[in-house]
Amino acid sequence: MNDVETSQFSKDKNIGSEAFRTQLSPILLIASIFFLNFTSRIIVAPLLPIIEKDLRFSHGDAGSLFLFLSIGYFISLLGSGHISSRITHRKTISVSAIAVGTALSLISFSKSLFAMRCCVFLLGISAGTYLPSGITTVTSLVNPKHWGKAVAIHEIAPNLSFVLIPLLAEMLLHWFIWRNILFLIGIVSVIMGFAFAHFAKGGNFLGEAPNFSSIKTIIEIPAFWILIFLFGLAITGSLGIYNMLPLYLVTEHGLSQKWANSLVGISRISTLGIAFLAGWATDRLGPKTIMVSVFFITGILTLLLGIVSTNWIAIVVFLQPMLAVCFFPAGFAALSSISTPENRNVAISLTIPIAFVLGGGAIPALIGIMADKGYFAWGISLSGALIMTGFFLSFFLKLSEK
Repeated sequence: MNDVETSQFSKDKNIGSEAFRTQLSPILLIASIFFLNFTSRIIVAPLLPIIEKDLRFSHGDAGSLFLFLSIGYFISLLGSGHISSRITHRKTISVSAIAVGTALSLISFSKSLFAMRCCVFLLGISAGTYLPSGITTVTSLVNPKHWGKAVAIHEIAPNLSFVLIPLLAEMLLHWFIWRNILFLIGIVSVIMGFAFAHFAKGGNFLGEAPNFSSIKTIIEIPAFWILIFLFGLAITGSLGIYNMLPLYLVTEHGLSQKWANSLVGISRISTLGIAFLAGWATDRLGPKTIMVSVFFITGILTLLLGIVSTNWIAIVVFLQPMLAVCFFPAGFAALSSISTPENRNVAISLTIPIAFVLGGGAIPALIGIMADKGYFAWGISLSGALIMTGFFLSFFLKLSEK
């Protein structure tokens, strides 16, 4: 870093020494950007049954959209450090929000599978630049002993999105077609991006662009490789299953689209409080203890999603996400503990792309392919068995206690 960058970075570090409660407002503002970023990536899921019918997609075609989204996200995350190293983390967050809104608006005009795949790929490119800068900014605002709680507040955004988006989508479908809904959310994201540029606090320092030295430092840490796989399994249990769940409930269990979206949305309400409790527990018990518990219970419940009858499916749908979301405060705290403030965005931008392609893209695509072959339930259960491997792998995780 040069003198200006070092001075600005030191200033943001001093902010982190202030009382945690004084930083709630800037953290919540960042979380609102994350909410729209995450919403843009999951809004297709509750609309998928009607999109399939309108554009005559197969289940495999529908599942492939999440794979193209994840590939774009993968590429963008890998290169996000090059952007934040030139325009600061704060500006990177703002640019990402504006680009996400633009890409989502373009999706609303898609009329073929090829066009839809291209647009969701661009959406992934736009959304991927956010997370390394978002997490780095959040952790720079508070003392390390409060990281679990700060990240938990940040993680309320995707959990709130999981709750609201299926319900909001179903409500808006009474007045608008699915294209209008995507366009509307896109415009809101663009507006928030400009607002963040003017009112944001924190993140006014440059990130570190991926280079051989910084990458070598990260990949030489054994825990880094374990965390890549654990994040992939966690994303499978939360986002991957969520992406295909409304379609699964409609086609395999005969639920109406309205009831399926309502059930999926309402089932996520409990995750709002549980995610914050997970952050508190992470600060008290440590990330490793939380991870072991999460993967064991989430794996079993995901396995049951593909096994139980329609009479019991609602209960499992309610229980499955409750533990799945508890991983992320622990996971990001673990990533932060094995990296430094200077290369933390590099650690995140190396970990999340691979994990997202696995859990948010490859698994939904595989479930879609199996669904076309008549094995939709088997695809869901297979995902649960895969998630359970994280229980055993977590025991080999060695984290810094600094």
